[in-house]
Amino acid sequence: MLIRKRPPRPTPPGTPFQHENHPRPVTRREMLGAGLLGASGMVLGPAWLGSLLKAQNARAGGLDADIEALLGSTQCNIPTASGSLPFIVFDLAGGANLVGSEALVGQQGGQANFLSTAGFNKLGVPGNMVPTSTTFISSALGLLWQSDGAILRGIQSVAAASTQAGVNGAVIPAMSQNDTSSNTTNPIYGIAAAGAKGTVITLVGSDSSTSGGNSMPLMYTVNPALQPATIDEPSDAVALAPPMPAGGVDPLALAELESQTRISAGTALYQGASSTGTEFTGALADPSGSTPGVVLVPGSGNASLDAATKNQVRCSYVQAANTANIFAAGPAGLDPTQDPLIVGGTSPIFTAADFSNQMVATTASIMKLVIDGYAGAGTISFGGYDYHDGTRATGETANFQAGQMIGAVLEYAARKGVPIMIQIMSDGSLSANSTVDTSAAGRDKLGWQGDNSTVAATLFLVYSPKGRPALRNGVAGQQIGYFSSDGSVVTTSSPAANSVNQIPELIMLNYMGLLGTDSQFTTLFPQQGLGAASALAAMTVFEPIV
Repeated sequence: MLIRKRPPRPTPPGTPFQHENHPRPVTRREMLGAGLLGASGMVLGPAWLGSLLKAQNARAGGLDADIEALLGSTQCNIPTASGSLPFIVFDLAGGANLVGSEALVGQQGGQANFLSTAGFNKLGVPGNMVPTSTTFISSALGLLWQSDGAILRGIQSVAAASTQAGVNGAVIPAMSQNDTSSNTTNPIYGIAAAGAKGTVITLVGSDSSTSGGNSMPLMYTVNPALQPATIDEPSDAVALAPPMPAGGVDPLALAELESQTRISAGTALYQGASSTGTEFTGALADPSGSTPGVVLVPGSGNASLDAATKNQVRCSYVQAANTANIFAAGPAGLDPTQDPLIVGGTSPIFTAADFSNQMVATTASIMKLVIDGYAGAGTISFGGYDYHDGTRATGETANFQAGQMIGAVLEYAARKGVPIMIQIMSDGSLSANSTVDTSAAGRDKLGWQGDNSTVAATLFLVYSPKGRPALRNGVAGQQIGYFSSDGSVVTTSSPAANSVNQIPELIMLNYMGLLGTDSQFTTLFPQQGLGAASALAAMTVFEPIV
């Protein structure tokens, strides 16, 4: 008697994964990768900022001149209008497939130096769907893609053709460890140091970790002043603004916040690195003779550091007053559900019903904060990408949903006429088996068999309202590093290929390249490990777009 083994069934969206070769999830990261936890959001900022932002009402009329002077770049460096290049990371927790079946990755020479059929099979592409120069290949996003890639299909289901025409991208073949939060692949603090700033907050994200996502930040870039506060839905974004009375604007609230600044440290201009703290008065004045005062950083020779710390404290009060001034007429500008470009307009990106989906609620809230300039940069982390359950359907569905969220960000940026850089990453990756999933959701592709860090990669996309970003080093430059013919990262092909610390450095370098400030990269990040100027130039993909 012939006994047939029952084929694996796809895991429904939102259902936790139960792999027989994985231990029972215990940590938050393991639960996120297994799909036991979903998307969440947060905002990063000084821990004491929240109480000030939410404690007062606002009045119209603008800031007083002495407080407004403290917004400047040599003082508190608080933007008065959006103007930096928005940046968002999509961190897909669990080890998603990002290349081969998605963005193309090639051998030395670029994406179009195709892998062997066996190499594509390893990356989930069956023999009858292997890309060639004329078949199963898409250049709709500038970066070459397998034409049936789930992320690509998701993006195209949301982003208009005109939006896609303004997109370009690059692929970074680089190993990272599977199923762990220890990969230091998140560049968010480096992006902030490179110039990403918001009028209300510097960074936003989607987890209560140091990075705001699943993976860790590059440790030498971490700024401890940027601490997380959770944003899970539009109401949390709205809560960044001071509460408004139903009958109108309180005429005293902004004056109260400005007075708090004056009482804390006065409004004399900070003197920068040469400061000894004598410009600070009020509660933060230095001790003088029998007059009491405050020293925040005691010790001989620490006067300049003490002054810098006092200025940081004063700037928290200035930020609170500035936020109250921005939202004197109310907080509707923070609410994606009130934005007709996102929902409710003639051609909305989402419907009101879509906001019951946590991925939509988180993505819409964070993309609005970042693209509208209220935040400088952010991370959106989704769980459930450890999808090697033997089928293809589960992974196709998860990647398509991620693509929809990426497409929403691109489309909103296009509607606002704002450029944006998007990084797409995961912790490790996975390889395929030889079984074709013939289900409708499986799309006749090979099933995912197990974790495999040697096929990992990171992507980034760039949108410009001026048109598709121009390449500095030709099409070969869109791939930083390369794979072997049989479908594995060649670990000597780039500084990042076998070093996770260099993955965020490449993103930071290319962010600065888009700003036209990449010549300052080694000065801003002296600990970088990418190499000398000539090496950096070869790894900077695009011409400036701002």
